[in-house]
Amino acid sequence: MADKIKHPTARVTRSVKQEEVNQKWVVVDAEGQTLGRLASQVAHVLRGKHKPSFTPHVDCGDFVIVLNASDIQLSGKRSEQKEYFHHTGYPGGGVTRSFKTLRDNNPEFVIRNAVKGMLPKNRLGRQIIRKLKVYAGNEHPHAAQQPEAMELKG
Repeated sequence: MADKIKHPTARVTRSVKQEEVNQKWVVVDAEGQTLGRLASQVAHVLRGKHKPSFTPHVDCGDFVIVLNASDIQLSGKRSEQKEYFHHTGYPGGGVTRSFKTLRDNNPEFVIRNAVKGMLPKNRLGRQIIRKLKVYAGNEHPHAAQQPEAMELKG
């Protein structure tokens, strides 16, 4: 049989290795944004799905800095109705906290929890969530990384 000759314009799917990944830093302003819409776009960038070199089993996403986490919103009556449940592991140890109290006391948790729920539930997801930096105010200590501003859709 004749050897197969590759066509010169044949496309080859390339799998990127971890050493070949180029990771940037991105700044997102959460002021006036809806929580779910912000979290889905941040998870998209953290995962690296916006890059043409996306590889599912490699952490090829960018670092994301979220500012003004205390100014995040929910649509409709959800800000009064949404609750976060946590169990301590002891009998009768169920703890329920409302969105409003969490946003006032620990706004970083609200955004981190929403983004974490949109990432893979495995060791890759745990590695990716470490690249998310959330701050309640307008200041961040990552100026040395020269982050670029990112506009959110919608």
